[in-house]
Amino acid sequence: MKQNFGKRLLGALAAGFVTLILCGPISGIRLDGYEFESQFKIPLLFAAAVTLLRLLSDFIPWERVQADSGELQPGPERFGALSRTAFALAIFLVAASLPLMGSKYLLSISIVALIYVLLGLGLNVVVGFAGLLDLGFVGFFAVGAYGYALGAKYLGLGFWGALPAAALTAGLFGAILGFPVLRMHGDYLAIVTLGFGEIIRLVLNNWLDFTGGPNGVDAPPPTFLGWEFKRSATQGGTPFHEVFHLDYSPLYLDSFVYLALLSVVGLSIYGVSRLRRMPIGRAWEALREDEIACRSLGLNHVAIKLSAFSIGASIGGLAGVFFAAYQGFVSPVSFTFFESALVLAIVVLGGMGSLVGVVLAALFLTLLPELLREFSDYRILVFGIAMVLIMIWRPRGLIRMRRPYFPQEGA
Repeated sequence: MKQNFGKRLLGALAAGFVTLILCGPISGIRLDGYEFESQFKIPLLFAAAVTLLRLLSDFIPWERVQADSGELQPGPERFGALSRTAFALAIFLVAASLPLMGSKYLLSISIVALIYVLLGLGLNVVVGFAGLLDLGFVGFFAVGAYGYALGAKYLGLGFWGALPAAALTAGLFGAILGFPVLRMHGDYLAIVTLGFGEIIRLVLNNWLDFTGGPNGVDAPPPTFLGWEFKRSATQGGTPFHEVFHLDYSPLYLDSFVYLALLSVVGLSIYGVSRLRRMPIGRAWEALREDEIACRSLGLNHVAIKLSAFSIGASIGGLAGVFFAAYQGFVSPVSFTFFESALVLAIVVLGGMGSLVGVVLAALFLTLLPELLREFSDYRILVFGIAMVLIMIWRPRGLIRMRRPYFPQEGA
């Protein structure tokens, strides 16, 4: 046990050292006139956080299947299922207390980070679980965002009605995309999905009468039980601050969007983790490992692929609704190929198929640029270097996917 802990500690320290090398020259050295000023507080905080997360990742409570009884029981040196639930609940409660800090900037970047967490979870179903390389995932993101904005404009659709409607519409688009690519694999599949995402963006950009073209379309802010989070009611409801006799604050809208988004992210993580353990999740993994063997077992590869595309697209559609509701405006500029590449990078860096890894990678890739805003010209450079180094150091991602296993005799 001590030997294993020593190896884990060395791995965590190595991760912190690599983080310090990456962040040190960018955020630790500043040019003051003709002299360099060293401020290594931020890089040291990054390194300490990565070291701690890397060390804790080895103690994430994965369950182990005992060959004799067939029952799921906690593996060695790991917490049980009850501790895992309590740990997840504690993280959720800490995250839910963020609006109490009263910082609009902190809430804004947290909402953006959670939107990318939701996108990463959706693409992880397609790429991480089913092994279908999708470079046009931003198209489903756009379907959800425009579904809410156009639904509110033409049909009077509200925020809560737009959530299931956008999820179903994006899932339908995912199924439509799945049919033409049933026989495609690898690079060919990536090219077709890339074209699909560009087609959606170009349609939104050129259909002036319906979508507004490059001018975009406004999206109304969300409401809750008829309460509007504005200074004065404009949608036939009642201002939130008047109901509870409070002074108006623009933080009310940001706090509501953040808490609603956090709840949807939590439910999505739970739902995807349950799907992974169900027969459909095992079928996705079988398809990813070997499609020929999967079909030889009698599994319907058509239904498996379409289900992966549809469920992943539905989660992307939910992210689009929150994006439109928070921004209050959507345009084709927000749905370029770079967004698809960023979400794919989140899945790959976090570890394909790993829910915890995807969440951590999404938070890292969205929060780090905000901390390095003074060095905006070098963000893409740092991003590329980090991709190369992580793929060399951790080719399966920051936290690779683990699954229950049957121990061998005498192990």
